[in-house]
Amino acid sequence: MKSSTKNQAEGMFHKVKGTIKEIAGSVGKNPELADEGKNEQMSGTIQKKIGEIEKVVGK
Repeated sequence: MKSSTKNQAEGMFHKVKGTIKEIAGSVGKNPELADEGKNEQMSGTIQKKIGEIEKVVGK
């Protein structure tokens, strides 16, 4: 698997995982878990964008 594709897939995984953590934190009234979810979503977005950039630059 290409590095760009791997980064995009892992980025999407972290975004989904972060969303689940954020929702669980909100429902469970655990602000630390909700914040952790938001941070993981952001890092997933960044990783996905890196994969997109690598794909464009690699052409």
